[in-house]
Amino acid sequence: MTVTRSVPPFAAGPVSAVAGVVAVVLTVLSGRYGYHRDELYFLVAGQKLDWGYIDQPPLTPLLARVSTEVFGNTPMGLRVVATVASAVTVVVVALLAREFGSSARGQVVAAVCAAISGFLLGVGHMVSTATFDLLAWMLIVLFAVKLLRTGDGRWWLALGLTAGVALENKYLVVLPVAALLLALLIAGPRHVLRSWWLLAGVVLAGLIALPNVVWQFQHDWPQLTVAGGISSDDGTENRIMFVPLQILQLGPLLVPVWIAGFRRLWRLTWPRSVALAYPLLCVGVLAVGGKSYYALPLLYVLMAAGAEPTLAWLTRHRALATTAAVFTAATSALFTLPVLPTSAVDFVLPVNKEQGEQIGWPELTATVAAAVPIGEPITILTGNYGQAGALRRYGPAHNLPLAYSPHMSFADWEHPPDTPTTPVLLIQLERSPALESNFPNCRLLTTFTSPVANTEQNTTLLRCDPPTTPWSTLWPTLRRFY
Repeated sequence: MTVTRSVPPFAAGPVSAVAGVVAVVLTVLSGRYGYHRDELYFLVAGQKLDWGYIDQPPLTPLLARVSTEVFGNTPMGLRVVATVASAVTVVVVALLAREFGSSARGQVVAAVCAAISGFLLGVGHMVSTATFDLLAWMLIVLFAVKLLRTGDGRWWLALGLTAGVALENKYLVVLPVAALLLALLIAGPRHVLRSWWLLAGVVLAGLIALPNVVWQFQHDWPQLTVAGGISSDDGTENRIMFVPLQILQLGPLLVPVWIAGFRRLWRLTWPRSVALAYPLLCVGVLAVGGKSYYALPLLYVLMAAGAEPTLAWLTRHRALATTAAVFTAATSALFTLPVLPTSAVDFVLPVNKEQGEQIGWPELTATVAAAVPIGEPITILTGNYGQAGALRRYGPAHNLPLAYSPHMSFADWEHPPDTPTTPVLLIQLERSPALESNFPNCRLLTTFTSPVANTEQNTTLLRCDPPTTPWSTLWPTLRRFY
């Protein structure tokens, strides 16, 4: 027998105010530094809309296209969608706290904890698949919790709809869904699984995700190749740093909040499966060598559950709590947002290398332009999608020709024409004898010095003779999936 549990009123005003502050902060800072390397990739992908790409489904490039078409092709214009998604995420975290029985003040505590957390601010600052993944996961769990609280099987439809859309953003969403289903089988209540609404939700999710699944099938599942390469390259490091990075990425002083949330959900019994889903998800991510942030969104769920017990502690230690909140907000902003001058960014790179990935792209383009004699036909071949994206974005202002890359989906979009043959400007992070062997008489022109110690530091520019093999024949051998 299902017992419908009532929930407190929603603290719409205060929670919206917290979300509004997040939106204002992200907007004010959104134009600093510049595009991230992934954003440069999304800009090009958004101009070449398809049902799929080598390394991802189509939703994030589509949102990048919409945002730049409406608000302009600038970092600030691109990031409007990320800002909105993160502000809405703050609201959804508060709604989750409400589902767990938190009072209005407890809901505000949940919203504030989300708002000052490093991960939310980091993914909210720029457009990434993780930005929309976080919001999708919060909505999926919100609908799952409503299902458990009310026993109304129709929530499976909302869950399926959200999961389907999330699958068009990133396949990673299958992990929390699988963890939730396994947790339900272990901890219950199992009666919610005995419903035709569950089947309807699965069908709905499948129909929404089907176009990208078909695209992946038609292209021999390249996303699995990409995922396998990431796991083989970084799997051991990901496992070693899994716990420390989760603590750092959310915020060390927020650990007691989500621990209190886990204990509270376990004691409430009816949402016990939600608590169990987190360790189950961690086991799955560790098994495949995934990154620490793959499991991080469920900590926001535990944090929402821990808001009410945390509130009782806050009332007894207000000065200490205020200090902790200010410290967490300040450190989160320092390490995830562009608050430092570029000359000081090297300080935060050991903790968050993504800061450096937003700096130096116009300078790299200028270096390339200086290496190309005016009016000389040349083929520009870049080693990664960040370089190619930067030259596509900033190159026209320098009258540079179209830049090509065999990296990720750039390999599918264009390759150099077989005729006419022109010299090659080869741009590499590191010298590669295997790659250079395809181009006779390569000589070093210059080495790029980035303003910060980021990935592109010491990128080499070489001038080579045209390849002896036609580009159409050579191109498939140059493809890189990771």
